[in-house]
Formats: sequence, structure tokens, C-alpha cells
Amino acid sequence: MNKEEVIKYCLELPGTFEDHPFKEDFVSVVLKHKTNKKWFALIMEVKGETYLNVKTEPAYSELLRANYDYIIPAYHMNKEHWNTIILSKNCDRSLVEELLEQSYELTRK
Repeated sequence: MNKEEVIKYCLELPGTFEDHPFKEDFVSVVLKHKTNKKWFALIMEVKGETYLNVKTEPAYSELLRANYDYIIPAYHMNKEHWNTIILSKNCDRSLVEELLEQSYELTRK
């Protein structure tokens, strides 16, 4: 998936919106819930790569990092609860969608 596909997928989830909260940063995108304004996805450019941060259960985070070279501890976020998916690498689309949905559910409460 690329950045545009991730944004489109996230905006299809109920009650979501796209935000650009970082002053003077027109590249990064945060996907949020309309009701509680919590983030469930952050897309940014880092070192020439497209990074996607998603929230996951801590035990699952470790499993993901051990099995997928494109999933690493979250860039600039809590590394226990968040992972970075390097979208520029060859990612499994269905896994990315699953992780976006899990992040959406974990932050919806």
C-alpha cells in the first residue's frame, strides 16, 4: 500500500478524518476518530521512506517485529504500544489493513 491508499482505506472506517497537525509539515498525515480526536494512524516521510505508525497490543507488537522486516518499533512514539510499518518496503496489504483496523479499535474507546 502507498500513502494515498492508506488514507483512502482509513477514511472508509466509520467516523474518521484526516488531519495535518504539524505546523509547516505538509507531508505527514494523522488519521483520527471524529468522536474522541484520538490518532489511530500516522503517516510520515523518514529518511526517504514512508512510515505508518499504528497502535497494537504489546504482545502482538513483539510478534510482528520478529516476523516482518518492515515492522519496527514506532518512530517517535511509545514503542510498547505502537509500531512503524515501512510502507516503502514490500508489505502484505491484508496485514496492513488488519493492523489499521486493530489500531482503529484500540483507540476508539
